[in-house]
Amino acid sequence: MAESAFAIPAEEDLALYGSDNLFARLRAAAGGDWQNFRRHAFVQGLGDGSLPGAAFRHYLVQDYLFLIQFARAYGLAAYKSDNLRDLVAASHLLAAIVDNEIKLHLDYCDGWGLSESDLARVPEDLATTAYTRYVLDRGLTGDLLDLYVALSPCVVGYGEIGKRLAEDENTRWYGNPYREWIEMYAGEDYQRVAFNAVAELDRLYQERGGAGRFNALASAFAQATRLEIAFWDMGWRAGG
Repeated sequence: MAESAFAIPAEEDLALYGSDNLFARLRAAAGGDWQNFRRHAFVQGLGDGSLPGAAFRHYLVQDYLFLIQFARAYGLAAYKSDNLRDLVAASHLLAAIVDNEIKLHLDYCDGWGLSESDLARVPEDLATTAYTRYVLDRGLTGDLLDLYVALSPCVVGYGEIGKRLAEDENTRWYGNPYREWIEMYAGEDYQRVAFNAVAELDRLYQERGGAGRFNALASAFAQATRLEIAFWDMGWRAGG
């Protein structure tokens, strides 16, 4: 096992994993679902390099389709914003996905032999549809806090998974075809995205929340986490 070639931000600088923020409370309330998500066989296969290539390619295609719906979710966030600060933040996140993240994803997929036309002609898997439409439904029927809570298992969860894999002594670096994926989500840029999402949840909860909302938010978070598990299941099955 070779060591990772990049520096992981110090936990004291990017404190995603404390116990006193809303995300940590939601994660704790999700219990076993959260552990099943972050330690799924698909994730373990990324870490030790054993994940079948067919499983990862299927995941990459569906993740592209997911990103399109993710962009729509931030468009909905802009619509749901009732002040300039929230509107600007949502518009920046939407632009980041449309102008940057989708392009980076296309470039990454090209390295796996998947062209943009390949990605565009594959229909959404049921797991992709179920998860993304659930997120949009939470935003449509609720407010900005409901929407961002439903998005957070993905936005913050990938940061937590990347960081865990990067720090795991069992992660294989040399010759691991998924090293770049791990480094992307463990790296400082994405850890900052996750950190900002945690901080935004706390701000919105302070402005729009209160103890009476926690149970409903925790229920939505747990359901989104289960849908994340189903997304991993989808990819895992494709490699079988």
